Amino acid sequence: MNDAATDLDPERAAWLRLSLTPGVGPATARRLLEVFGLPDAIFAASVRTLTPVAGEVLARDLAGPTTEAQRSAIAATQAWLAQSPSHHLVTLADSAYPAGLLTMTDPPPLLYAIGRLELLAQPALAIVGSRSATQQGAATAESFAAGLARAGLAIVSGLALGIDTAAHRGALKAAADGARASTVAVVGTGIDIVYPAVNRPLTEQLRRQGLVLSELPLGTPALAHNFPRRNRLIAGLARGVLVVEAALRSGSLITARLAAEQGREVFAIPGSIHSPVAKGCHRLIRDGAKLVESVQDILEELRIDTAPARTPGREPACEAGAVPSAHDLPDLQRRVLAALGHDPTGLDQLCERAGCAAGELTAALLELELAQHVERLPGNRYQRLR
Repeated sequence: MNDAATDLDPERAAWLRLSLTPGVGPATARRLLEVFGLPDAIFAASVRTLTPVAGEVLARDLAGPTTEAQRSAIAATQAWLAQSPSHHLVTLADSAYPAGLLTMTDPPPLLYAIGRLELLAQPALAIVGSRSATQQGAATAESFAAGLARAGLAIVSGLALGIDTAAHRGALKAAADGARASTVAVVGTGIDIVYPAVNRPLTEQLRRQGLVLSELPLGTPALAHNFPRRNRLIAGLARGVLVVEAALRSGSLITARLAAEQGREVFAIPGSIHSPVAKGCHRLIRDGAKLVESVQDILEELRIDTAPARTPGREPACEAGAVPSAHDLPDLQRRVLAALGHDPTGLDQLCERAGCAAGELTAALLELELAQHVERLPGNRYQRLR
């Protein structure tokens, strides 16, 4: 662990230099470490000794002096560590390095972290899904995250919009209510970058009450090719991955596949056969993912015992009483709800089912949407939430 008040020791600076050397990705770093041991031994080796492991070009870089760019990045990291005791640098040689990542073929040689480092030692479950989540999907992710956090699981996700954001919020709510677990956000940028920018308030809360983690150097912007790298860490940190909503071509399916390849459990929540964001979950279930309808389904599969007073049980997606009861609605709105069901439905079909004019239907749907009984979807379709 770092001491933010002191300069970087030579060993930690060597870890940083290794991670900052062009051409040394996680897999190459692992090969070098297996042969030479710690990074300072790698840099002390000759070109001749390094070449069979790294190739001649990379061997010359490793055997040469530290570059100006590397010295500048190391100094910037040292300054960043000194900014706050909540800033951490965790290397493969540290006891705080997460055990789940050690089983990977390409564990990152070091991790940048802000927040509660002890969360890396807790059992964890990843929750991922669509950035374009439905209101119901976000509510489901938040509820599952809160229940799982109350049961002692740290919730891992990627700080993206949609399902990721909802999962982080659910776990933070559970932590605020006294749960020991919280949430870990793995980002695909440098840890000093807030992405997406709209999630700045959530990021600040995560840095205080949870943990933000990155393997990328400070200042690394949001680049498309870095997000699959982030996804493999999400899968590696957790005992399993829960996919709440996902399209067929989705980064969430990549995370699920990586989790399965690493021997983790894969869970998926089914949805409407008509919903594009349910099709990815349905494919996962067809391919062997475990269909879940409740928090308890996951806890039982992972063999996690919960105390009776803290067991979340089969929680609804939202807290009871959060919206007005359907029994208190006017007759037309009750008829529209009964006609709607939980599958996305167009206006023409709803008019026919509810037996009302288009103008009446539009007014009723607006009231139902404001009361959080229905959600408007793309294509002027509606879906019941309750």
